[in-house]
Amino acid sequence: MSTISTQLRDFKEPTKDQLTCVFFSIPEAPPVPLKDKEKQGSGDVEKMEINAILSFGAQEVEDSYAGKLHLLPPYLAFSSLDRKSVRFTLPLSTIRRVERLNARAGVYALSLSTWHGMKIIVQLTSLRPTADLFCSLLREALKAELQRGQMKAVKGFVKTCYSEELVSPSGVADNEREDGSLITDAKEGCPPPETEFHGGLGLQFKFPGDPKKLREASKIKLWTTYLKNHGRNLTLLRYPQCTRLVQVGLPNRLRGEMWETLSGSVYLRYSNPGVYHQLLLDIKGTNSTSFEDIEKDLHRSLPEYAGYQSDEGISALRRVLQAYSHRNPEVGYCQAMNILAAAILIYMSEEQAFWLLEVLCDRLLPGYYSPTMHGTLLDQRVFESLVTRCLPMISDHFQAVDVQLSVASLPWFLSLYINSMPMVFAFRIADCFFCMGPKVLFQVGLAILKINGEKLLQIQDDGGFLNLMREYFASLGDSAHPESADPRARAITRFQELLLISFREFAVITDETILSERRKYRNEIVNSIESFSKRSAVRNLKTLGRFTKEQAGFVYDALYKAMCDVPPPPSVAPPPSLLATNDGTQERAETRIGIPTFHVFLSEILTWARNEKIVINGFQQRIDREVAEHELIDRLFYFWDTSCKGSLSFQDLVSGLDGVMFNDLMENIEWFFNLHDKNKDGYLTKDEVLTLSESFLFIFRYEIGDAYLGAVSKFMTNAFEYGDSLLPQQTNSETGATGPQEIGHNQPYLNLATFRMVVLADEILESFFETDLSASFTLETVPDLELPPASSGFLGDLWSNIATQDNKNMFNRLSDELGKTIGKHQVIYRPKIGRFTKLEEPTARESLISPSAKTTFSGSSSDTVAVSSSPSTITLDASSMQEKGSAFSPMPHFKAVNTAFMERTPFAIDDAGDDDDDSDLDMVHGEDDDQVLDEVDAFLEAHDSGLSEADKEAAKDLLNAEPVK
Repeated sequence: MSTISTQLRDFKEPTKDQLTCVFFSIPEAPPVPLKDKEKQGSGDVEKMEINAILSFGAQEVEDSYAGKLHLLPPYLAFSSLDRKSVRFTLPLSTIRRVERLNARAGVYALSLSTWHGMKIIVQLTSLRPTADLFCSLLREALKAELQRGQMKAVKGFVKTCYSEELVSPSGVADNEREDGSLITDAKEGCPPPETEFHGGLGLQFKFPGDPKKLREASKIKLWTTYLKNHGRNLTLLRYPQCTRLVQVGLPNRLRGEMWETLSGSVYLRYSNPGVYHQLLLDIKGTNSTSFEDIEKDLHRSLPEYAGYQSDEGISALRRVLQAYSHRNPEVGYCQAMNILAAAILIYMSEEQAFWLLEVLCDRLLPGYYSPTMHGTLLDQRVFESLVTRCLPMISDHFQAVDVQLSVASLPWFLSLYINSMPMVFAFRIADCFFCMGPKVLFQVGLAILKINGEKLLQIQDDGGFLNLMREYFASLGDSAHPESADPRARAITRFQELLLISFREFAVITDETILSERRKYRNEIVNSIESFSKRSAVRNLKTLGRFTKEQAGFVYDALYKAMCDVPPPPSVAPPPSLLATNDGTQERAETRIGIPTFHVFLSEILTWARNEKIVINGFQQRIDREVAEHELIDRLFYFWDTSCKGSLSFQDLVSGLDGVMFNDLMENIEWFFNLHDKNKDGYLTKDEVLTLSESFLFIFRYEIGDAYLGAVSKFMTNAFEYGDSLLPQQTNSETGATGPQEIGHNQPYLNLATFRMVVLADEILESFFETDLSASFTLETVPDLELPPASSGFLGDLWSNIATQDNKNMFNRLSDELGKTIGKHQVIYRPKIGRFTKLEEPTARESLISPSAKTTFSGSSSDTVAVSSSPSTITLDASSMQEKGSAFSPMPHFKAVNTAFMERTPFAIDDAGDDDDDSDLDMVHGEDDDQVLDEVDAFLEAHDSGLSEADKEAAKDLLNAEPVK
């Protein structure tokens, strides 16, 4: 079976609006509840951005930051000029009051009061009319949220967030251990007591790592202070200290909530209450291929963690993965999803994990977990490019010894390093990933290679590379400078060294760098995946018939192009899977096309299945190609549908073409006869003879002269004359005349032998069946299809809006009308057979029948009409299709993933620590909060607020300004 997908045609660069949504971690199109669809809520409110200066209303020593304020209904967002110092995203439903401040002349300032009691002061620095328009739109958006009733939902939602419990006067509950797990009187492994806030399996089975070594208590204190002053969950303000605290590591108990807040999945959970539980009800009792693949991987998902040695953890993992695959059937399930879901379920509830998984697969890592894994392969190509640029010696050595970088790096990226290094360290990387974006994966990968640079230059094969990486990851908890005399230097671990190098030495790897590299290699990756899919489809054919693999590839190219132009229904075009998750015995549903797609496919390879007209209007000369519509083409579709499914597979097309393209004279006559023999009884009825004659007229419709028309007329005369002569004779009782017996129009009339005799009686028809019919099927190289153009600034967007197909058609129509006006418009239809190029008819048989020749796969003889090249001219050359030696091959990557995900190295450091174990860690790390801040400051770089001293003074004055009355 062959499965063909054109989904990669939609793999295009993100638009400006999509990048904005990714940056602010908000959904592209916020879903509207069913009961509010008539109101449409904030969907009618216009988006807008404005220059602004942000000040924090608390009595703290906080800088003011210049940036842009974005109204993205139903969200209000801000980012500083450097796009990294300060950022916030507020659902409009969490804004309780908006007031204009009575500030000094020329200053237009607003005070925003949020649900958690914060006061945010925003100074609008654009012109007064622009500021008035922004305020007007903000007012309308707030009214829309009030009408939707979202403001009433905030109170119940925030109760599910642990941060509310953390900052409450009562503080941390008495039944919590130091690592954040809950203490119960029941035996270990029993469900924890019911709580309003969400939590993961770690509450019951403890969290990985020793809480003393991880300094959980100090981190909780620092985060409690930050969340009290800078908001939390839905209203979190991301000031520079937030990023620094994340880089040091999130506390276990707060990690799940911070992941969903930083990634933006909290907004999906807030906007879609009850959706996850409804999905669980929908999938109850159902089954699918994805569900079967999930079952196979459940017990291979972090098996060393206690939670996944119990039915409760396995059941939770099963529900999350099945709910996601059911909600996103195009993606379904991909190996590596189980590792991610298992990891985040340690810290998050099922509902939280479900929405975070959706953000991961759809927004943060698009294409990573799709059936074709195009996003993963693209980023692997980008990573190889960055290694060549930043670490040229390692790159050169890997090429010299033929070591595949992706053998190790692809599992790093797919599992966010969770499956490669101890969980306590991998979760620290995941913290930074959700806070800073996908660039973290590249920065950490480059740092790993640089730290191990000297040893990497000694390896000679892939096995040595993997062993070296395994040894390094196992030593991440060791001292980076064990021989140093300075105790502070000895206290620095290899993992701290890794993060330091990642975020300092490779800070040049920015989001813009990643986007630029992806843009450079996108077409290469897409074409390589499509080429791999093509080879797989050809290899999976049950029979090639008389085709070679190269010729079958030409058929695939024509089919793929037709599917891009007229996609088959989704029900008959499932996505392919390059990364197999089964043992290879299970077959996926094959792709089948309907009649509309078949018409386009046939027009690519059959000359008389398309209309080609040469248009000359005095301004341009072009060839317009149209798909021909005729009953003969539909008849051919059903003739090749031997399984009577109403659709055709790739195998059906290859077998059908094999039945006509290699035939000799007699075989072609029999094939054409069988094509019109509807009931397959070996006879044509009178109606079928007329239909066959109409098929001749359709094929010969654009031939020059009257030779073919005369041949069809002669065929009809001879067919009925010979047919009548074979009927039983009867004598008319009145006249005594003898003649053929009268039969109905649907009765057997003309058999194959008689049909063959009628055809051979005419030189033109004999020539047609001997050479021209098979030669009209032309297999040629289809050039690589271009992907949708990417945005490249104002001029690029302007050109892409102008140079559309509709505009080209409009220009062609305009030039045709002008040509008609000046009398220079001319349309010439290209002949389909093209044997006769003059109006005079040949008089001898030798001029009618050419010597017998074998079927070739070059262009047909219809190319005798000379046409100058133009943008719409189709010029194909089979000899131009050559394999490129430097083409990107996806196969090594899939082998790496299959082997890497089968096993995960257990690390002792991940074992949950004992609360009663009193170690002398305080001598090295201490419980002093200041030492945690020392590590925080190790990652701090100067953050430029973009303001002058005068601007800062003006911003401080606004802190005490009164509202306008």
